[in-house]
Amino acid sequence: MANIVITPMTFKPVYELDAEIVERKGIGHPDTICDYLAENLSKELCLWYTREYGAVMHHNVDKALLVGGVAQADFGGGRVIEPIEIYLVGRAVLEKDKKRLDAHELAVETAKKWLRENIKNLNVEEHVKIHTKIKPGSKDLVELFERFQKKGEVPLANDTSFGVGYAPLDNLERAVFEAEKFLNSEAMKKEHPEIGEDIKIMGVRIRDRFRLTIALAFVGSYIKNMDEYFQKKELIRKKVKERVENLIDKDVEVFINTADSKEENSVYITVTGTSAEQGDDGQVGRGNRVNGLITPYRPMSLEAAAGKNPISHIGKIYNRVANLIAQRVVQEIEEVEEAYCYIVSQIGKPINQPQVLDVNIRSKREIRTLEDAVRRIAQEELDSMPDVWKGFVEGLYTVA
Repeated sequence: MANIVITPMTFKPVYELDAEIVERKGIGHPDTICDYLAENLSKELCLWYTREYGAVMHHNVDKALLVGGVAQADFGGGRVIEPIEIYLVGRAVLEKDKKRLDAHELAVETAKKWLRENIKNLNVEEHVKIHTKIKPGSKDLVELFERFQKKGEVPLANDTSFGVGYAPLDNLERAVFEAEKFLNSEAMKKEHPEIGEDIKIMGVRIRDRFRLTIALAFVGSYIKNMDEYFQKKELIRKKVKERVENLIDKDVEVFINTADSKEENSVYITVTGTSAEQGDDGQVGRGNRVNGLITPYRPMSLEAAAGKNPISHIGKIYNRVANLIAQRVVQEIEEVEEAYCYIVSQIGKPINQPQVLDVNIRSKREIRTLEDAVRRIAQEELDSMPDVWKGFVEGLYTVA
């Protein structure tokens, strides 16, 4: 426990500042699509390796790029003229014990499956081209990865990096997160099939004033004309407003597609429900952090967690565990109002022996009286860290 540090928060809570900004990119945003395609490829590699080799092998498939296509959207329909192009790039063990992995086939089929299940109006065979460049990893990192396996020991960190997390979410963070989840829920899609999956929400709080600005890619085939577009947009706006106001018990201003102009005949409609068909490109790591939000007023890591191997890559593991520790500290220690957690690794050292694990806590009680309880939680999460990879593979932990 020598490297576990407990420190008091001496700064003003974010939710008491005069201003705050929170953002979330929905599942159909080009950046989020890249995150999920990379992460699902890592999951499938883990499953394939376990089945064929008996253990997860070294891999990092955390580089993905989406190049937007060309489309002509219109009320009642539209068409994709040039397809979306997706590049999946990374490193992986491709052959062992005379068993060879067809990484291209695995990557393409994994990507198509995810796109079919999550971007409902996208024709995967016609609207998307998938390219793969997956090659063997560097000799030193592969050897480092295999070193602990041979000895049956705790995985060794394959990078010197850090992870951060905090809890609980405040009112603005909850409003932004739940608004996107609500819009992309099955229930809302049944009521409003015109809602595309590409949704971005920017939340702003100025003192006690809450405002959500939503970019929502409408699907043109479900809308007859301009008048119906504005009618449906207003109906959806009212439902989101009611939802978030009930959630946080605050008045919330809600705006959808504020660049729309009826006079200019310019509105945000798409063929597929995602701006990837023409309006935007995407890349891994440019969207939500592992807690599903972009929070410039909170501690954040720039790590692209999606697609990194869940066994030894700190950029993935520490960001998740830091959030788990912060959440447990707040939930299990009644006197703690808020917690931040920072963890730093050192390459080549066991993943559960960080250089420092710093937990900041806010409490009306003396920090000394809470240190043992906080330290116990942190140590328990460190002890169980070698098994965190299972949560990623089973889909229990998100990366976006």
